[in-house]
Amino acid sequence: MDVLLLNASFEPLRLITVRRALGMVISGRAVLVEAGDGHVHSASEAHPVPLVVRLCHMVRIPFAARVPLNRRTLTRRDDGRCQVAGCPDAGSTIDHVVPRSRGGRHEWSNVVLMCVAHNRVKSDRLLSELGWQLKRAPRPLAPASALMEVGEEPIDAWATYLPAAA
Repeated sequence: MDVLLLNASFEPLRLITVRRALGMVISGRAVLVEAGDGHVHSASEAHPVPLVVRLCHMVRIPFAARVPLNRRTLTRRDDGRCQVAGCPDAGSTIDHVVPRSRGGRHEWSNVVLMCVAHNRVKSDRLLSELGWQLKRAPRPLAPASALMEVGEEPIDAWATYLPAAA
């Protein structure tokens, strides 16, 4: 189970392990915000299982924290599905909307997941040449959305601290 780590301003930073969260709380670097059911026992104490912890001091985050463009984050953004309208298959290949051979760049606004069948047919053509449309326009993944792994659902206790898009 993971624990949501918040900045001192209650901004979500990342997911950490229960063990790391407990270490931060015990050492005074973080405070427990939300606890789950049960306790973790040490030699002398019983500590509630943390779900959300907040740092005691503000951590500076680089301006406009960018989410890296890789298979994991792209799969998170596209829900692991082929982005061609009407296709229910899993998206297992990365496709450039405007092919790189035609000057397309490898950036969030030009990359989507496609199933193998659609990717083979599309090849180095534009969607308009095939009469295809995407389910939704490609966009960068929100930093808070990248916190969870693909298929992992946020715990209800995290809902207060995560943006609605996550």
